[in-house]
Amino acid sequence: MVEGNSKSGERSLDVLEVPFECRCSRLRAGFFILVVLAVLLFYYMNLTEVPEIWSQSIQMIYNATYNTAKAASNTTVSASALQWTSAFIPGSEISVSSSALPREQCTPETTYFVAYPCHYRYILNESERCQNEKPFVVLMVPVAPNNREARDAIRTTWGSEKMVMDKVVSLFFVLGQHGPEGREELQQKVLQESEEHHDIIQSDFLDSYKNLTIKTMVIMEWLAAYCQNAVYAMKIDSDMFLNVNTLVNMLHQAPRENYMTGLVAKGAIVLRNPNSKWYLPKNEFPEDFYPPYALGLGYVLSLDLPNKLIEGAKHVKAVYIEDVFLGLCMRHMRIPFTSQADQGFFNVFPVPYDRCRYSKLIATTTRSLQEQVNSWKDLKKPGPPCG
Repeated sequence: MVEGNSKSGERSLDVLEVPFECRCSRLRAGFFILVVLAVLLFYYMNLTEVPEIWSQSIQMIYNATYNTAKAASNTTVSASALQWTSAFIPGSEISVSSSALPREQCTPETTYFVAYPCHYRYILNESERCQNEKPFVVLMVPVAPNNREARDAIRTTWGSEKMVMDKVVSLFFVLGQHGPEGREELQQKVLQESEEHHDIIQSDFLDSYKNLTIKTMVIMEWLAAYCQNAVYAMKIDSDMFLNVNTLVNMLHQAPRENYMTGLVAKGAIVLRNPNSKWYLPKNEFPEDFYPPYALGLGYVLSLDLPNKLIEGAKHVKAVYIEDVFLGLCMRHMRIPFTSQADQGFFNVFPVPYDRCRYSKLIATTTRSLQEQVNSWKDLKKPGPPCG
């Protein structure tokens, strides 16, 4: 499938931290103590409600700021102007979309759940490319805004393959927004890159590891809105080697409805170790095992699925582990994954380069971008790959 641990109760207590000066009059001090006692009493009586009330208050302030700025400028509000919200609650990690309209409450991101469904807008879009190119398969690559190196490596290797076995292949990179520091300078570079290559789709959510579910669902929304004339799409990470020939060959005989495949995990245990990158506490996700899901390194789907996954997402609470979340949506929609007879098609661990082996796989993680480039160049040399 690019982040602060705190309990909601601890966050609420932070609100009560008001400096007390010894020089206050006795009357002021007494009044202050009474206020604190009243608030503490309210807090302990409404322990579970305070975080929600606090979040709602922040959201009301946010919406007021949004509406005021929008009315003043009558233009799209820049997300950078509203990033103060992310530092407003001590000890928490916030990612509030600048596109949150009053009718669509995008609540702040918590440690384990993300703000989706929600209304996220496109800063950069390529809304007509699919209609013009009529692709057989669309390659959607989520990548950080500042990772130009990875985008260029893909553009010069497997992303350069536009026609494979008489089938059109289209490539798009999907970005969120960089953090506030250095955002404007980086955004100008991304804009120039977009004007040069016309392959960047950028939305206004904060681009981070804990927001990968948002990025994935933005991909689904984009496919549903702008690329319904394609037959298949593949979401593939930027550190992957992709054999487009093998992919297209597999899809020649694949179903065109309710089809999703990749390296499908079944019976995966939910990790309860707080030190794990993929930790989910039992009180947030009570099941001990995940439903089947395709590992986020790369999976393929028929183009009827984005709309169905978007519908499923309305009924499933969004966890930050994006591939698991899609598995939950698939389960809700009662659509099974398609497992591959050849388990070597998709590889989560880097496969040592071998020309014959690489000619038969679809995707594998790589140790470096240079390895990715070298492998592709060698595979494309004339002559049979297997001796």
